[in-house]
Amino acid sequence: MERLPSYIPPPGVSRVDPELLDRLAQALRIRGEGYRPRTRHLGPNGWAKYTNRLFLETSPYLLQHAHNPVDWYPWEDEAFEQARRLRRPVFLSIGYSTCHWCHVMEEESFEDEEIARFLNEKYIAVKVDREERPDVDAIYMKAVQGFSGAGGWPLNVWLTPERKPFFGGTYFPPRIGRFGKGSGFLEILQALSDSYISKALEVEEICGKAAVFIRQALSPEGGDDLPTAEALTDAARFYLDHFDPVNGGMASAPKFPSQLPVRFLLRFHRRTGDGSYLDMARRTLEGMAAGGIYDHVGGGFHRYSTDEKWLIPHFEKMLYDNALLVTAYLEGYQATGRKDFARVARETLRFIERDMTAPGGAFYSATDADSPGEGGRREEGTFFTWTPEEIEEVLGPERARIVAKYYGVTEGGNFEGRSILHVPTSPNVVARALGLPEAELDAIISEAKDLLYRTRSLRPGPIRDEKILTAWNGLAISAYARAGLVLDDPGYVERACQAARFLLEHAFQGGRLYRTWKDGEARHPGLLEDHAFLVAGFLDLYEASADLAWLEEAVAMNAILSDRFEDKACGGYFLTGDGHEELLVREKPMYDGAEPAGTSVAVLNLLRLHVFTTDPQYRTQAENAFRYAAPTLKNNPISLSEMLLALDFLIDRPKQVVVVIPQGAGRDEATPLLSAFRGRFVPNRVLSVVREGQEQEKVARIIPLVRGKVAVGGRATAYVCQELTCMTPTSNPAELLQQIGSVQP
Repeated sequence: MERLPSYIPPPGVSRVDPELLDRLAQALRIRGEGYRPRTRHLGPNGWAKYTNRLFLETSPYLLQHAHNPVDWYPWEDEAFEQARRLRRPVFLSIGYSTCHWCHVMEEESFEDEEIARFLNEKYIAVKVDREERPDVDAIYMKAVQGFSGAGGWPLNVWLTPERKPFFGGTYFPPRIGRFGKGSGFLEILQALSDSYISKALEVEEICGKAAVFIRQALSPEGGDDLPTAEALTDAARFYLDHFDPVNGGMASAPKFPSQLPVRFLLRFHRRTGDGSYLDMARRTLEGMAAGGIYDHVGGGFHRYSTDEKWLIPHFEKMLYDNALLVTAYLEGYQATGRKDFARVARETLRFIERDMTAPGGAFYSATDADSPGEGGRREEGTFFTWTPEEIEEVLGPERARIVAKYYGVTEGGNFEGRSILHVPTSPNVVARALGLPEAELDAIISEAKDLLYRTRSLRPGPIRDEKILTAWNGLAISAYARAGLVLDDPGYVERACQAARFLLEHAFQGGRLYRTWKDGEARHPGLLEDHAFLVAGFLDLYEASADLAWLEEAVAMNAILSDRFEDKACGGYFLTGDGHEELLVREKPMYDGAEPAGTSVAVLNLLRLHVFTTDPQYRTQAENAFRYAAPTLKNNPISLSEMLLALDFLIDRPKQVVVVIPQGAGRDEATPLLSAFRGRFVPNRVLSVVREGQEQEKVARIIPLVRGKVAVGGRATAYVCQELTCMTPTSNPAELLQQIGSVQP
């Protein structure tokens, strides 16, 4: 019988199931000799003193807690059955692997043996990775928002064995006095344990009210009428009133990239011609790219800025943020012609390629805010910040002087004695101040970034969360595919194809899509967003590659989504599919936050599919979803900022662009027309590039509009159509620009 190198039951646990010990030992054997437990509790042989059930999981976040003295359970029926049998409340803690304050609470409380003992004796403790289980997270986040008016991670909630919440909050210091006032975590645990027994009726009443609140919030009543352009105008007016004209973004701190939806502003400018909205988008893209929220050495964006100037970031990097920002910068480039916006998109994709790409071509989830500093203690931002001496050691005195001026590096620094690189002054002003031609300054900065990146890569880096999430990979597939189309880079398209093929091979099994893949195992049923984001990725891949197989994949995956997630009675979509675990409420996502809601993306997918295929069923489904969302769009349109893109598409006259290549010719034949197309911001459209003959007939089975179109005079010819009525076919790029540039909402 296999055994762990050493094992001590968690404090307060008198008996451990021998079968569990065997499973833990088998898991260790699979992980191999290179596995290192993350805990300060080590035995004489260097192995962890404690090991709990989370050691059997694949989630990097759960594995971070696998050697706490807390006797953690994953979210599973066994935990709640045990709570019911022992008549104990459940302590639920939700977080994710790159969350700074989750790490703080782990070190202060979950690694504390006294706190762990009390938890183990009085509660059943359950850990959840919110990125694996956003369905669970959404319910209890809403509960905590109801209890306290605020939410965040770590999310800590007290439940009955029936999974009903009766108290909750976010970060708690370990004991009274950590910040000079208020209750500590241990005292709260003690008080709630007593209350659960002595005030059982009061607890039950709180649970009942919380359950009603959660159901009303996460599955609201829908409407009967379609939303109108008034929702777009109301949202635009709100953003105009709350805009920060100095730094871009919203006039508040902290600043998240998603708070001011650049892509919506670009569409509203196109719809109205009002330059103030284009200016808001431009200033926001400029501010983020110049600030410390952008990683000037390695590319990519940190999660948010703690200040109003985009200077001091929270240093974690999320795949979803960077994928979404690539698309925003690409659209900003198309709308303004600004080459620096295209550069930011390229550098962000390079970050994903270098630091976030898994073997096989899929993409990892995130990198941590913290990294080891002096003495090995994890500190936020250490990996990303610099001193003048460090820069001079890499670049030499003269180049270091130029780079320090460009990136605002000073002796005192701007973050705990070190400097976060940012661009406080425009490059042309810096060039004049240094007496350098702009081109020479640009060359020096470009070379310096590469040298600094190589040096920085030798530092102890942040932890990387290496689980592959289907939804976030869908966003990254879209980013790469759109970049391939807009920037005319087939390499980007191929990377999107590799990731898509990986998901189809590994995350799609037995006709079911799974949410996560790690360590050779697909886990957790796919949610609405997993299906919707992947459909969007397939559609973007079709437009970028002209490979009909991707459009066929989009149609097939969307059929699964409709079958398993659509609320056919009331409109809209459920977060969870049919046959999913029964939770307190079956949420219908109606909020676009840092990540878009699956509903918003699913609706835009339907509209795109309708314009591609002309199948009226797609539009009917989209309109049903819009009717459900109409009250929210009327009362609080900014809460559905991503759905506003779909609404703009719905009430526009989307363009169907078909480029026909002569039979026997290569795609290069269409280059002049596609170059014109990719340089113009035309968000509400679909694109098909087809070759005359057999290929054209095959495509016509899905896209009827391509049938009968010819390459006039043996030259690549563009057909621009609206509502199945086509303008004059053209092989002239200038005429194509005029046709696609018209706006007739």
